[in-house]
Amino acid sequence: MSRFAGKTLENLMPYTPGEQPRDMQYIKLNTNESPFPPSGKAQAAAASVAARLQLYPDPTCRALHEAYAASVGVPADCVLATNGSDEILNFAFMAFCDENTPAAFADITYGFYEVFAQLNRVPYRKIPLNEDFTLPIEAFCKNDATLFIANPNAPTGIALPASEIERILQANPDRVVLVDEAYVDFGGESCIPLVAQYDNLLVTQTFSKSRSMAGARLGFGVGNPALIADLNIIKYSTNPYNINSMTMAAGLGVLADESYTRANCETVIENREYLAAELARMGFIVLPSRTNFVFAKHPRMDGEEIYRYLRERGILVRHFTSPRIADYNRITIGARADMETLVNTLQKILEETT
Repeated sequence: MSRFAGKTLENLMPYTPGEQPRDMQYIKLNTNESPFPPSGKAQAAAASVAARLQLYPDPTCRALHEAYAASVGVPADCVLATNGSDEILNFAFMAFCDENTPAAFADITYGFYEVFAQLNRVPYRKIPLNEDFTLPIEAFCKNDATLFIANPNAPTGIALPASEIERILQANPDRVVLVDEAYVDFGGESCIPLVAQYDNLLVTQTFSKSRSMAGARLGFGVGNPALIADLNIIKYSTNPYNINSMTMAAGLGVLADESYTRANCETVIENREYLAAELARMGFIVLPSRTNFVFAKHPRMDGEEIYRYLRERGILVRHFTSPRIADYNRITIGARADMETLVNTLQKILEETT
């Protein structure tokens, strides 16, 4: 760190992305990417605007907002497109939290919440998950903070029904409740239908997972028009051209090919259920997942040991060092062939370490 760095950087613990090694060819099951390429319509749409990249993109994202709003059943003024859902999460910390309005989120959840709180100098508290890693609803109902809830949660994969989120909304009418639905397309229940009823609800979604656009960086926020207007103040004060032209075009192409998305999600769900059953057969404890990953541990081996054995054999999974989850690994759902290779490799590891 340079001698010019301020106090904020001094204490900041940056988010750690999943590793992207280049030392060998890996089966990559560590960053929850889609095993499928983007829709052909998305690829063609992005290519069609490449010759006009000397021009700025539309800062209002009008066509994209209208198409996405229609796809989720809300008015266009209830939508804001962002550079991945991470950007709208950061916007929310800037807009709805300050020294007098803290943030609150689960102790085991998406790591960026804590980073954004620190970066924006927002006081925050972590609410411990229950012993079974479910969200303690009552603890979230008794709050004076802006709430951040990943649903389904990461890295556990556990989902809440929308009715439980509604309880939290009703108990916190004077605080924003942000529901991060990055994985909702793999079996979760979206809270977007509640937006018209609750002016304190902000829902975020991403095209990185179910829509195969992790490399394009496109996310959305959905909320009451007044909330979206607040977020637009942040957007136009930081990066008005936050969605580049090719990403915008690709997003429109994806939205025009919903059947491709749905088919891919169904395949991921099938492969997830296959993997969960095979892991259980081998003695793993697997948390119930409504995402494109599973979170699993084996009673006989610690999580880091399994992670390292797999890495040596060319398979990457995600291991976390937090004490409550250090025995677990998060495994992205890939193509069926990759899942079969993983199962066979784990079986051999267990046999060799008996």
